[in-house]
Amino acid sequence: MQTKTPSLTRLLLLCGAIAGPLFIFVVLIQDYTRPGFDPRLQPLSLLSLGEWGWVQIVNFVLAGVLNLLYAVGLWRTLHPGRAGTWGPLLIGAYGLGLILVGVFTTDPAHGFPPGAIAPTEPSGHGAVHALGALFVFVALTAALVVFGRFFLERKERWWAFYCIATAVVILLLFFGGINSSVLMARFLRLATLFGWMAASVIAIKLLSALDTPQQMTPDRPINQE
Repeated sequence: MQTKTPSLTRLLLLCGAIAGPLFIFVVLIQDYTRPGFDPRLQPLSLLSLGEWGWVQIVNFVLAGVLNLLYAVGLWRTLHPGRAGTWGPLLIGAYGLGLILVGVFTTDPAHGFPPGAIAPTEPSGHGAVHALGALFVFVALTAALVVFGRFFLERKERWWAFYCIATAVVILLLFFGGINSSVLMARFLRLATLFGWMAASVIAIKLLSALDTPQQMTPDRPINQE
């Protein structure tokens, strides 16, 4: 039984490692293949609309499911040590939020999809999408703060700085462009890039720790309290 546990944990952490890069890769492909879409002016959530909108909907939901599996891997890796409770819970919340914004699509805006008329008031699903996006970024930011503290207590200061700095940058970008449609599209894209990739980089870091006997054994978390 013990020989299976590390393999399952690696698989779950691997889900987190690929979630961010896969999401960004799919978005980049759509940036250059969706007719009428301009990533400099239009938020990436608009990719969920139109004839090929299902691709981005699946992208959101798949990223959410992968991060939910990642959260289980974090629990198995860290619990009950430092960050072993809030880390998995917040990454799990982040994953649920991604599923939410995938299922509840945003409203047409900024001329996309081509020919669609933007509503004068947000629709119900558009409002849920906007609140879900806020939830996603807040949950991910909080998770990065938790991991920053985790790495700081392990004397891994550069990792701690990376997590905390990324959390600050996400908040600055998310709220910095809220009053400008042009800045919002660009800032949200950057916040997504930094945030999604940070979550995956942490997964890669923990995967490497699983292979270091001094840091990890099959039945002992990385940092047991």
